[in-house]
Amino acid sequence: MDTFTLLFLFALAGSLLLRFWLAARQLIHVKKHRDTVPGSFAGKVPLADHHKAADYTVTNTRLGMVTLAYDSLLLLGWTLGGGLDWLDKNWLAGGLHPVITGVGVILSAMVIMTLLELPFSLYHTFVIEERFGFNRSSVKVFFIDLLKNGLLLAVIGGPMIALALWIMQASGGLWWLYVWAVWMAFSLIMFWAYPAVIAPLFNKFSPLDNDALKQRIQALMDKCGFRSKGIFVMDGSKRSGHGNAYFTGVGSNKRIVFFDTLLESLKPEEIEAVLAHELGHFKLKHIQKRLFSTFALSLVALALLGWLEKQDWFYQGLGVSQPSPWMALMLFMMVLPVFTFFIQPLMSLLSRKHEFEADAYAVQQSSGTDLIHALVKMYRENASTLTPDPLYSAFHDSHPPAPVRISHISANMSSA
Repeated sequence: MDTFTLLFLFALAGSLLLRFWLAARQLIHVKKHRDTVPGSFAGKVPLADHHKAADYTVTNTRLGMVTLAYDSLLLLGWTLGGGLDWLDKNWLAGGLHPVITGVGVILSAMVIMTLLELPFSLYHTFVIEERFGFNRSSVKVFFIDLLKNGLLLAVIGGPMIALALWIMQASGGLWWLYVWAVWMAFSLIMFWAYPAVIAPLFNKFSPLDNDALKQRIQALMDKCGFRSKGIFVMDGSKRSGHGNAYFTGVGSNKRIVFFDTLLESLKPEEIEAVLAHELGHFKLKHIQKRLFSTFALSLVALALLGWLEKQDWFYQGLGVSQPSPWMALMLFMMVLPVFTFFIQPLMSLLSRKHEFEADAYAVQQSSGTDLIHALVKMYRENASTLTPDPLYSAFHDSHPPAPVRISHISANMSSA
């Protein structure tokens, strides 16, 4: 057996065992603490809601374990099982231009992957989310969203893939640097255009019509030196009972977005505190830092791909008989997560650091007490577990566990 094949199988088995072990820890930990609300939430979160959050977490974790096993089998089928090689040979038999062939292989593989994973998406939405009272979508809306995503993939993704493949073929050994530059420019354009062009295809965004709340928010933005194109309410309730808030876009296209479900559950002062946290990300330049990190990591990844593309063992070790730029790209995208899962805690650590900093900023600009009250309501209404396993959370959660986060906010309030 090829050396790289053995390395891939070893990494896949290692990451799979680690993920299952972490999931098992999560199940045990959440079940163990199911009947006791953590002290910092006593009197704020009813035991019935704590039970719901624990049961919701356990149910999703179990589904995640099944999905993980299924996805791992699919990965083996696509690679060592010859799935990608079979698809590639069928497209090559058409005698089309190499770029068209490459785009066809990649897009058709993505469509097939989506269809193969569709049963799990349907089960999560219409069984689990329905059971816990979160699903507000319909089968019609679900499949319309699926179709829209497919069309966006073809209309936007297709030309981008074609351009990347053309650069890979025409630019010599430094193609990865040119592809990175194009990708960086495209990402910035999409980041700017998403709120005005892409997001409205899926949700309705209406200007906030609560004048008192709008004035309150505007006063906070003025205080923080933030300028936006508007404050919008998104009809998140069309699909889910989960609530959230965020700001999106860059430059003159920045906008603040509240889920309608969030506005229904929070008081004005609590909404202000949540917004102060989001503005903290802006003021502390977390968005720019994350973009820079993403661009830096993508440059390293593309440089690695530039080297791997020339190695016959890379293709042969993963079940592909005919080397090509599109096969290199597909194999790299599919296999890279197997090797990078082990460093996930480092990425989560950086994200949590930003969350703590944004919370500290919110305490300075608004009320820490209101922020805590808002977070407690969001944890309760989203059925977020208050007792995740610390190690599982370190790998999977971009935000700090609820008790840790509340403790940090309280500490910032004491030192303010």
